[in-house]
Amino acid sequence: MPEQKKDSLSRRELLKTTGQVAAVTAIAGMTMPKAYADEDNTIQVALIGCGGRGTGAASNALSVQNGPIKLVAMADVFEGRLSTSHRALSGKHGEQIQVPEDSRHIGFEAYKQAMDKLRPGDVVILTTPLAFRWVHFTYAIEKGLNVFMEKPVTADGPSSRRMLDLNKKAKEKNLKVGVGLMCRHCEARGELFERIQDGQLGDLIHMRAYRMVGPTGSAFAPPNDGSLPEVMYQIKNFHGFLWASGGAFSDFLIHNIDETCWMKNAWPVEAKALGGRHYRGDFVDQNFDTYDVEYTFADGSKFFMQGRNMVGCHQEFASYVHGTKGSAIVSTSSHFPARSRIFKNQNMTKENQVWAYPDKEITPYQLEWDHLIAAIRDDSEYNEVERGVAASLVTSMGRMAAHTGQIITYDQMLNSEHEFAPNVDKMTPEGPAPVQVNEQGKYPIPMPGIIKAREY
Repeated sequence: MPEQKKDSLSRRELLKTTGQVAAVTAIAGMTMPKAYADEDNTIQVALIGCGGRGTGAASNALSVQNGPIKLVAMADVFEGRLSTSHRALSGKHGEQIQVPEDSRHIGFEAYKQAMDKLRPGDVVILTTPLAFRWVHFTYAIEKGLNVFMEKPVTADGPSSRRMLDLNKKAKEKNLKVGVGLMCRHCEARGELFERIQDGQLGDLIHMRAYRMVGPTGSAFAPPNDGSLPEVMYQIKNFHGFLWASGGAFSDFLIHNIDETCWMKNAWPVEAKALGGRHYRGDFVDQNFDTYDVEYTFADGSKFFMQGRNMVGCHQEFASYVHGTKGSAIVSTSSHFPARSRIFKNQNMTKENQVWAYPDKEITPYQLEWDHLIAAIRDDSEYNEVERGVAASLVTSMGRMAAHTGQIITYDQMLNSEHEFAPNVDKMTPEGPAPVQVNEQGKYPIPMPGIIKAREY
């Protein structure tokens, strides 16, 4: 089981890296190490996957203030999504957007065409559904490109092992790779982590996190009305299909899982869980409406993760940890601001608060890009793939436990032979799709206790 400590960002490391960014900004006009581009000192960026996440990531990349950066290529399988993204980015970033018509690529091979516009050492943003992550990462490594990839990075064992093997090649080429688990770059969470590791909470024995909200993303997929081929329909509604995203559990709950495991400085060794479908109506996706997972760490301590996508219910989006000497709020009210705090006992009230992050928080969505670009410009070691794979595996472990009704271990998840989309690199718009609709217009859904095979 991977250890976390060497990959965890402490507050001191965060401040050091932020200082590096400032230092680079001060000398932006000077010749930089030739680790990323040629003599003009401009980092070129290509965006693969032009939805909301990709557009946001590109905007953060272009907002880094330590030297010239420009967007030179874009790719997607939907022309409308690419056009919308291009308009939005052009309106915000002006001359930094240098993507003429012949650099806007549509289709399943568009990722290659976009990356071909870059030079070795430039940056490609991979924000398509995760099923395509290993395929695009492979080509990026071949081209010698630094990478930012969205989370999750995998949804099953075979793709996880494949990503780890690919990453060995990325490290051999000294490529810098960021993974979109931006909470790890949050300074408030970073200082809380340091304080926990210094023993302020004693031993962490109980952790809990909640993402109980209304319908999110495309997790609620309506039937295909025939306007799109089946493959394209499933990609458009990727949150609803396990092969494309790991489903709502993997795609949305991973942040709470990752930040809570960070505070523990360990990954769980097993998971048992429950969940169910309640008010699905005409929706045909593969998700549950509710999830409740009990993760167990090697020392026996527990982490409970609760997720719900239902209207009219109590809503909560937060992570908490409890130790033998006190308790803490890791984050509350979504991902930003974190508002991290420590309490002297288990009652998280203002009267019991003994520490709160004192400074104005900077959005971690921007910090993760500041840190990545700083590493590229000064050619320092930077690779988040192993941690990204581990977080994805732990998340998939909880999802599988809920969907099968079985206890699932970390090793079982990693070594499982079931792969959701083994031929995704050969996929075409015309199909066939990885999952097929039945005569009733429904897709395979988890049936805990009935379907016990570890396919979900």
